[in-house]
Amino acid sequence: MTRNTGLEEAIRAVGSLDAFAQALGVAVSTVASWRQVPAEHVPAIESLTGIGRGILRPDLKTMPGAADPCRDETDIARSREYALLGALLLRPPDGQALSRISRIDGSATPLGRAHRTLAEAAASVSAEEVDREYFDLFIGVGRGEIVPYASYYLTGFLNERPLARLRGDLIALGLERVEGRGEPEDHLGSLCEVMSGLAGGLFEATAAEEEAFFSRHLAPWALRCLADIETATAARFYRAVGTVGRVFLEIEAEAFAMEAGRSG
Repeated sequence: MTRNTGLEEAIRAVGSLDAFAQALGVAVSTVASWRQVPAEHVPAIESLTGIGRGILRPDLKTMPGAADPCRDETDIARSREYALLGALLLRPPDGQALSRISRIDGSATPLGRAHRTLAEAAASVSAEEVDREYFDLFIGVGRGEIVPYASYYLTGFLNERPLARLRGDLIALGLERVEGRGEPEDHLGSLCEVMSGLAGGLFEATAAEEEAFFSRHLAPWALRCLADIETATAARFYRAVGTVGRVFLEIEAEAFAMEAGRSG
């Protein structure tokens, strides 16, 4: 099966098919079966490789509501922010990713300052150190210090009702579980990937559906999880990731609340 140009470029950017699959958290056999990048993976791969979605999936530009240069700049920025968080929460960044993150600039706003701190953290750590930190923080021997799943934060157990509700809403959006992916869909990183697709127009959804997804699946617990990452004993580089995520989601929550107030 011939891969399209976007997928080939993405694999080359990471280094190999094995490394690409590992970075996405999917089985090598799954990636080997792809002819093109699945739409739900575009935000993460864009963030991981620096290759634009116009190259990864040029056909998406013609889909109703799909992200393109004509889409609102704020939504494009939101999509990229969610994609960055999704990529960092689902897997530790390699050396190339850390190098890109170290070049992030920031304004004098709270989010801009958090970006600068993240860039400084990326510049001061090696990929090996981040890999060990990620293991201690999210995986551990038996269990990591942080368990970044909606079910766990809302019920104290994995694979509970919040995950079932999420799966129903994902199906309603036309999204199904990716074969070969081991993480339950209610991982915070996976939810950020979905929000990236919603904000960037990769998935057909109204603004009301986007707000509803955020309110149902992120608002009840994600800020607590990110705050826990900020203060976790094992967190060093990820302390800055937690801050960026918390500040950004606070902005998102406020914006969605204002929009609901105007429409209510």
